[in-house]
Amino acid sequence: MAVYTQVSAEALTDFLARYDHGALVSAKGIAEGVENSNYMVDTTAGRYILTLYERRVAAGDLPFFMAMLDHVAADGNLVPRAFADRDGRIIQELEGRPACLIEFLSGVSVTRPTPSQAHAAAAAMGRMHHSLANFTSHRANTLGVDDWRPLLDRCGRSLDTIQAGLFDRVDTALAAVERDWPRDLAVSVIHADLFPDNVLMLDDRVTGLIDFYFACTDIRAYDLAVMHSAWAFDPAGEPLDPAVGRALVAGYDGAFGLSAAERAALPVLARGACLRFLLTRAWDWLNTPADALVTRKDPLAYARRLDWYERSDGFDAG
Repeated sequence: MAVYTQVSAEALTDFLARYDHGALVSAKGIAEGVENSNYMVDTTAGRYILTLYERRVAAGDLPFFMAMLDHVAADGNLVPRAFADRDGRIIQELEGRPACLIEFLSGVSVTRPTPSQAHAAAAAMGRMHHSLANFTSHRANTLGVDDWRPLLDRCGRSLDTIQAGLFDRVDTALAAVERDWPRDLAVSVIHADLFPDNVLMLDDRVTGLIDFYFACTDIRAYDLAVMHSAWAFDPAGEPLDPAVGRALVAGYDGAFGLSAAERAALPVLARGACLRFLLTRAWDWLNTPADALVTRKDPLAYARRLDWYERSDGFDAG
């Protein structure tokens, strides 16, 4: 989440008048994340999230995301659905951007998950995968393995302004991942971005999975690898208690299941996840406008994760 587009009180008041969800009381921009502009909106009827879609989220993809959320919510998963206005429209326009009014879910995001929290979160993803098994819509992963080298080329030697030698480091690691990337594992629609800040929890209980705007069709086990790369390390990229990583794998396996081939592929999938987030963070680091209300994410935190996966003797070690 972030704020790139400023929304005036007058424009937001007119926007809310299309709905039956109360009158504007207050609105506050949310600075976390890097993709869309987000506001916490309080009305006389309750609390909501207002999202304006920009940067990597294409307006043409929004119906896919909304259908996916409706599908998994109907199957009992705790996800935030977008509200329709009085005319049945879900996707609006506000301040020149596609926009949606979205359900607010209670809970907090953990920064240093315990093994029990990791287990619960991975199990929630496994249950979501069960629900998505019969979701037939398709969206290509525009940040998949075949897109990483073009992104590296666009970043170019500017990567070395972040850290000396970073371009060559990424180039070498990417060549190895491209060589070893599995092409015969099960695919489905996946979340592709289930970081701790996209899981809401109360104690050890999951209260919501959020921020589905990278959801796409890709290797299903890649979703677990992305999650492992995010949950098994602290925000600086240093590994946490190895029990956290083991709990993620166990929680997912118990809820959905992992084949032997999927389990064997997790290390290379995790290295790929590290490269994906290192490269997109680096691009944002190099190109985010100075006046944007947004918290830039450190690309080197994913370089440290990549180092760990390359050194580690086995994925289940943490």
